[in-house]
Amino acid sequence: MSIIDGNAIAQQILLEVKSRVAAIAPIVPHVAFVRVGDDPASVSYVSKKQKTAAEAGMKSSLRLFAHDVSKEELFAHLDTLNADASVHGILVQAPLPGHLSETEIFNRISRNKDVDGFTTSSLGQLAQELPGTFAPCTPAGILELLKRSGVKTAGAHAVVIGRSLIVGKPVALLLSARGTDATVTVCHSRTPNLARFTREADILVAAIGKPRLVTADMVKPGAVIIDVGINRIPDAAKKTGCRLVGDVDFDNVAPKASLITPVPGGVGPMTVAMLMKNTLAACERAAGMPAQSREPATAPTPFKA
Repeated sequence: MSIIDGNAIAQQILLEVKSRVAAIAPIVPHVAFVRVGDDPASVSYVSKKQKTAAEAGMKSSLRLFAHDVSKEELFAHLDTLNADASVHGILVQAPLPGHLSETEIFNRISRNKDVDGFTTSSLGQLAQELPGTFAPCTPAGILELLKRSGVKTAGAHAVVIGRSLIVGKPVALLLSARGTDATVTVCHSRTPNLARFTREADILVAAIGKPRLVTADMVKPGAVIIDVGINRIPDAAKKTGCRLVGDVDFDNVAPKASLITPVPGGVGPMTVAMLMKNTLAACERAAGMPAQSREPATAPTPFKA
């Protein structure tokens, strides 16, 4: 069993992004964040993304709205960002308050600036395998983890537990796409006898949000396990009174797996790294620059964790 170090792979990607950002100077990629309310998790996530953008040499901006903001006010701000040529990527931090439709809000973002990959247009283009589509960051990060860990996907049977638009459905599309060529089974909370499917998986992606759902008896020996779950469970030994675990019973499943991602430190860091990679690509596209058209003249300084 080997652990897939998501932190290390994410830092490698961020170093590559930082090199590209230096190479295209004086153009500076700019990602604009929009946050509604003061949900602690959202505050933390946006802060982390802004810090990472700065470390990569990119610009970020943040517009805060009150919890009771109207749809029309959000639309007006997104329209302004869409029209601003200095903004290359736009991200509205989820979750949004109940009176706002996330689908409506996301779809107000220009397809060319949808670096989170959540608009109907982006998801449709992902299904059509059109070049230049921004894939949602977590699924894109999963594909990078597999690729950079040397996992052979062509001909493999991949089982995805979860059918959300954020992870489950797009990662199934990416795994079955031409060039990746896995055979994909999608399971979910209503799938009877889930273990029947998971035991057949060469690659198992757990993204259903149930702590330690996947147990050792549900896994084929030698399988590659990608755990997307982030669940808080009580732990009196921790200052916060809780700790993070995934959707996989790591301690018991790990000995049976050939490769496995931990929680935390597995898929999570990849989401932010892929956001930066998408923003850089959006910037290069806006400048009429073919991807990877310029190489950095010098090696980048180390990326700070």
